[in-house]
Amino acid sequence: MDHDLCKPYLRNSAAGMLIMRWLLWIVLIAALACLGGCESETGGEGGSGSGSHGSMKKKADGMSMRVDEASGRLEISRPGIKNPVPMGEEGTWTILVYLCGSDLESKILFGGMGSADIEEMCAATASSKVRFAIETGGSGYWHNDKIDSDVIGRYVIEKGKMKAVDKSKKASMGKASTLSSFLDWGIRTYPAGKMGLVFWDHGGGSLSGVCFDELADNDSLSLREIDAAMLSTLKKGRMTDHFEFIGFDACLMGTVETANIAASYADYMIASEESEPGSGWDYTAIGNYLAENPQAGGADVGKVICDSYKEQCEKAGDGQIATMSVVDLSKVDGLLADFNTFAREMYKKSEKKDKLASMVRQIRAVDNFGGNNKAEGYTNMVDLGGLISSAKDWAKSAKAAAGALDQAVVYKISGSDHKKASGLSVYYPLSIGDSWELDTFESVCVSPYYLSFVGRQGYGSVHEGNTEDYDEDETVFEDGFWSWIDSFLFDEETGNYDYDTEESCGNWDYLDDHDSSAQSSLITFEEEPGMNEDGEFYLVLDEEGEENTSDVLALVYQEQEDGTMIELGETWDLNVDWDTGYVSDQFDGYWLSLPDGQNLATYIVDVTDDYVIYTSPVLLNDQETYLRFRKYHKNGKIKVEGAWDGIDEEGASARDIIKLKKGDVITPTYYCIDEKGKDQEEYEGQSYTIKEKSGKPAIRYDYIYEGDYAYAFCITDVYGDDYITDPAEFNV
Repeated sequence: MDHDLCKPYLRNSAAGMLIMRWLLWIVLIAALACLGGCESETGGEGGSGSGSHGSMKKKADGMSMRVDEASGRLEISRPGIKNPVPMGEEGTWTILVYLCGSDLESKILFGGMGSADIEEMCAATASSKVRFAIETGGSGYWHNDKIDSDVIGRYVIEKGKMKAVDKSKKASMGKASTLSSFLDWGIRTYPAGKMGLVFWDHGGGSLSGVCFDELADNDSLSLREIDAAMLSTLKKGRMTDHFEFIGFDACLMGTVETANIAASYADYMIASEESEPGSGWDYTAIGNYLAENPQAGGADVGKVICDSYKEQCEKAGDGQIATMSVVDLSKVDGLLADFNTFAREMYKKSEKKDKLASMVRQIRAVDNFGGNNKAEGYTNMVDLGGLISSAKDWAKSAKAAAGALDQAVVYKISGSDHKKASGLSVYYPLSIGDSWELDTFESVCVSPYYLSFVGRQGYGSVHEGNTEDYDEDETVFEDGFWSWIDSFLFDEETGNYDYDTEESCGNWDYLDDHDSSAQSSLITFEEEPGMNEDGEFYLVLDEEGEENTSDVLALVYQEQEDGTMIELGETWDLNVDWDTGYVSDQFDGYWLSLPDGQNLATYIVDVTDDYVIYTSPVLLNDQETYLRFRKYHKNGKIKVEGAWDGIDEEGASARDIIKLKKGDVITPTYYCIDEKGKDQEEYEGQSYTIKEKSGKPAIRYDYIYEGDYAYAFCITDVYGDDYITDPAEFNV
């Protein structure tokens, strides 16, 4: 068991498709708070963790939040450690790595990323003061042939060598019990003066969590399951001090909701707001730094992680999308209190329709992460600093909230795509989901007033904008207070906490009646869409329609001989005057196309002062994916980034941009509608083989094909629903 398992292998820089599943119906309020709408039984099998034990009982413990509805002041209580002492010898470090390999490891092509990072750990400067303790699982195949995919394996990397030290039967790495077992073992077996914890795998943000086990139907750890596992270890007395840091080598986990969970158990959090490009963290740089500086703290290590990560991304050509931040978790409670005060003002002022419209327009323009468009899907994670800043002109409390955020984020890096990224994101429904989405969000939301704002958006979507009957008291306030006390399932035999994922208060069931394909009834006109004297396609919103509108763009279609129309995508070649409600087209007939002249279906990912980022659905070597590229305003230059697998149905982001190469085959794909606007099967274009040595096809911005086309306005209302006008036909 003491042989060296570090083994060189062929390393790939690109990652596979992110596979995941939304998992959790999470209990939100203790039994007393649920008397009005929830029923649950004491005991029973429980949730996804230790539910098989007959001794499972309900037990309220962990963190609690209370808000005085009159004053709006937020009070937070966290599970504490009395008289904290280091868990091991001063001047030593142990970093626990919960390494769920998933398809990032198992894919034969573009896989092996977990093995690559293990190799980086082995390559770090040998030191008796620093070790990595790793748990592996969740992958059907490992590129390191010493790791067994049929068991949960445990290894220690010390003095440049990797040793197998323990194993157990296969278990889902998406269960709280698997994580708590690893934490108990790691602290007991390899205690150190400073302890770090890293979650390695895919990430999906605040709702879907992290570590998707491909051997267990992509079961993942939700934030609440992480909370339960950490609380289990703390309550057993394993933790005599906070972890120095909790880190996420995974996409999209740099969220305020994640920071709130981590603040009970660690001094710092290190995570990315955006999807992680490249190979993730540089573990050689981390190990080298700690070998030379074993007395370093979490903030110092965090800076090294951020800087070395950015350097790796830039070498791989992905530096523009990189984000990473270090959060001082001792400042999180102050941030949450100030954000709740801001959210209270936001909620109250948005009761006026004209103010709500202005708010939503500004929020939708805030930097967001992981895609968030019709083609790739939605993660619904937006920049927290941007959301606060969007309200600075009308919310007096925005300044204090922004200041608290600046104090909490002590270091961050960001590429050119996210120049204004604040270091933490927050959930906002850019696209309204169904009830399970807000059920899950309610379990992790850090402010009752912000939850009320988000919930009212969903209510307005279902009830045609009528929010007069929306009652925040019924949803989040009880007797003048809002209580958030974790109702855990407790296993007396193991001492582990878990969640009853079957329990839900059902506050958001009305969302299940929402028809996202229906035309919004809130968009009304003073002048109906049509052609004006200048040959422009135009419309004029009436006062009510303008107050209900958050965004306008245009859709372009190409008509086929059978009457089917293929959608060429979105354009902002239009004029919108918010003072008068006047909207008109400015379409010049240019479109983005492959070198062979085929028009691509293009959808807008982001617009900056310098460029527009587009995505286009394609088949790459017969595999569904999206082509990512950007068009610069100044000179019209188009830069191809590569292929990105987007966001799956449950809202999690693919980890890497796949670099294209000469000989790759691209086949454009298109959404289609019939003459009545009903969705049809997707249409495939002609295959194009990349001829450029660089692997980057020369995307052109040129006149569209000769033929018959149609142009329509797509108007999004303040609750996230669309109204698509009857298209105007034209011929080229």
